[in-house]
Amino acid sequence: MNTSYIIDAMRTPRGRGKQGKGALSGIHPQALFAQVLNALAQRGGFEAGDVDDVMVGCVSQVGEQGANLARNAVLAAGWPQEVSGVSLNRFCGSGLQAVNFAAMAVASGAMDLAVAGGVESMSRVPMGADGGGQDGGNMQLRDRVFQVPQGISADLIASLEGLSREEVDALALLSQKNATRAIEERRFAKALFPVKDPRTGAVALAADEFPRPDTTAEGLAALKASFIALGEMAVGPNGETLDQIALAAYPQAKAIQHVHTAGNSSGIVDGAGAVVVASERYVREKGVKPRARIRAMATVGSEPLIMLTAPAPASEKALRMAGMKASDIDLWEINEAFAAVVLQTIRALGIAPDRVNVNGGSIALGHPLGATGAMLLGTALDELERSDKQTALITMCIGGGQGIATILERV
Repeated sequence: MNTSYIIDAMRTPRGRGKQGKGALSGIHPQALFAQVLNALAQRGGFEAGDVDDVMVGCVSQVGEQGANLARNAVLAAGWPQEVSGVSLNRFCGSGLQAVNFAAMAVASGAMDLAVAGGVESMSRVPMGADGGGQDGGNMQLRDRVFQVPQGISADLIASLEGLSREEVDALALLSQKNATRAIEERRFAKALFPVKDPRTGAVALAADEFPRPDTTAEGLAALKASFIALGEMAVGPNGETLDQIALAAYPQAKAIQHVHTAGNSSGIVDGAGAVVVASERYVREKGVKPRARIRAMATVGSEPLIMLTAPAPASEKALRMAGMKASDIDLWEINEAFAAVVLQTIRALGIAPDRVNVNGGSIALGHPLGATGAMLLGTALDELERSDKQTALITMCIGGGQGIATILERV
């Protein structure tokens, strides 16, 4: 297999995902990703016409995010019409999966240069806009494999792990503090570019809009649990509530402790990010200096009701493929979909907490579903260079019971 090199990674700032209130909510998602494409091309290292394919992760592929967003973003960017584009959906892992598919294509020799990432405009195309819920409305599947909403799954994990409200809030506060420090020290500056309003050319957003640097432990503690009413919703054939369905599958939990709030769960935001992946041949012939290589990547499936526990086994699979142990990884990016997911993964893998999400995560910065994986990879790459470290592992939980992981190594 050939080596898959990372040439560059860039992203938009994350804007608040509320229509009319977020700075990016007036910009079409195709235009968001098109600006990432052009920002990468303008920084150099490759020619747009050399790109074999553009792979774009997006979760809610309906309306403005339908109609093969990837191809339309290539056209919106003004790139050569010969450059193709494909959109894909692995729920929250979509952006990282796009990068992994690009790495696979390059490693196999099928491509020499690919751009991969993701986009989600959660203000313009709200979560769940594609309809059908978690299982696409397939009642036969639902009768056999019932999937509760992710908030219930997160609270179930916290209950099984014995995680208190204080513990999940503490992780949320740390995310805010780490993100605040990263912003103050300009740790994101290398990857960020200002998004412009396509109509006026004026800068719409130049910095992440979601972080709350004034967050306190007292403020987090005052927030109401988000999923109590949802857990009491009767949805079963005999009137069982969502909490009862979860407990029937996991009776050892005894009770669902609803500890997740708006403050310790990922934020709803708009954004896009992408990574340039090149072959050994392209690097050699073009004289390009790569920043890192992808050492291993993996996906796994897991039990679909609890749904969010697969980052650990996905990471273990990638580590086995790389001939590494968890202790060999210098930096971890574990997506902060919910605080309990990060804490459960840290426990399962025996990771030193001070290696995890050192620049904050989706609790502080927001989680633009299809884009987050590519953004996390770029954040890990920049931090490896800044701190002069060698290896990073990016992992994410995924709806329906899946996990994804990618190992980066600086070159």
